[in-house]
Amino acid sequence: MSEYAFLKGHGTENDFVLLPDHDGTVHGELDPARVAALCHRRAGIGGDGVLRVIRTEAYAAARDHVDPAEAAWFMDYRNSDGSVSEMCGNGIRVFARHLLEEGLVEPGRPIPVGTRDGVKVIEVDGDRITVDMGRPRVLGESEVAVGESRWTARHVDMGNPHAVAFLREGDSLDPHGPVGPLAEEPAYDRAVYPAGVNVEFVVRRGERHVAMRVHERGSGETRSCGTGACAVAVATALADGRSAGAAGSAGSAGGDATYRVDLPGGTLEISWTAEDRVLMTGPAVVVARGTTRL
Repeated sequence: MSEYAFLKGHGTENDFVLLPDHDGTVHGELDPARVAALCHRRAGIGGDGVLRVIRTEAYAAARDHVDPAEAAWFMDYRNSDGSVSEMCGNGIRVFARHLLEEGLVEPGRPIPVGTRDGVKVIEVDGDRITVDMGRPRVLGESEVAVGESRWTARHVDMGNPHAVAFLREGDSLDPHGPVGPLAEEPAYDRAVYPAGVNVEFVVRRGERHVAMRVHERGSGETRSCGTGACAVAVATALADGRSAGAAGSAGSAGGDATYRVDLPGGTLEISWTAEDRVLMTGPAVVVARGTTRL
């Protein structure tokens, strides 16, 4: 393949290769091997995934999920192993930052972006980017394991599946603790998660304040996961006494449950609203651009 443009960006150190392909004439259907090559940390550009920036009307597969009249732009997201994922919370903030910096959307207005999980609406206020991630689906409990250690996990779907496990009191998220380095995929019930699952391990830091590590399907352990942070906030709110989909929340007169979620790469603010919407707020930056032959 001849040279083509790329950008590199990250949201709380969850990093991505962006491929501008506005009219769908540069890349065709992304080949998994090429995505993996782009994301390779030694031989490629390096990233947790690839975000192709394409107009919804120019991509037939996008129109299976989104009406071009509702979202002019579509985030075609691939994990670092080349597999397709429905959504990426950190990625969509980087996507929106790119659209703004390139003058592809109007500043000061909500930005609708199409995904395989439907349309997500983003608002940008300086360094703070807020995404309406939609309604969570709470689907019961399962079990996850790392080595000999096992935990009950809350199954929360944020457009992609998550298994949220709270560590026992006194346990640490440190790589030398029970979770370990997460170099290997945690064990989980494949009957519950036939398409794989992102696994989050959580400890409490204080009132409405938690910390987490995550192993993402198709990418391994990452520095941050936006949809994972949303799933963790929902699971924590449920543990704090909120009912799934209820209009109230424990300790919140206004009906919103807002949590600080610390990740290895930074901090996200997650609100589960009285209207049963999950709002994710955090930073995103584009740090480089160039051309590649990969």
